Amino acid sequence: MNSIIIYGSEYGTTEKYARKLSETTGISAESYKNMPDLSGYDRVIHFGGLYAGGVKGLKNTVKAMKDGTKLVIVTVGLADVTDKENTDNIKKSIARQVPERVLADASVFHLRGGIDYSRLNFAHKTMMTMLYNKAKNLPEEKKNAETRAMIDTFGKEVDFVDFEALKEIEEIL
Repeated sequence: MNSIIIYGSEYGTTEKYARKLSETTGISAESYKNMPDLSGYDRVIHFGGLYAGGVKGLKNTVKAMKDGTKLVIVTVGLADVTDKENTDNIKKSIARQVPERVLADASVFHLRGGIDYSRLNFAHKTMMTMLYNKAKNLPEEKKNAETRAMIDTFGKEVDFVDFEALKEIEEIL
């Protein structure tokens, strides 16, 4: 199957995963910003960082695919991917970006990334500060795992990258 890896990464964690999968599989990896013509590919593996309720670059990738192309979606975010509530929220976000006919046949994986607050641009830093202030003032019973993780990591550099998690994706390729 003729495959390509497309990634949408803002600060580099998602790109690290995409490049590592490229290295281990021999499949070419390109940023969605420089995406080649996808009409010659039978399978597209899209790695996208989770930002503001969306998967970076996913909409662009889906638009560029020809009908019948197999899509593999790999999300990368800060939240714990073993928490069902987190993955359910991510799936809802994906459903807003991918037509149902494409999503029905897609494979979806979730990986944990990281964050370095010192590298955030002004807009992202402002947004994260606002979210943090709102989250820390929530009553304890209203805080979910994702909220607690954000509170615990706010202002820090954390890295949850786990290249071993790519093995599950390699198995389907």
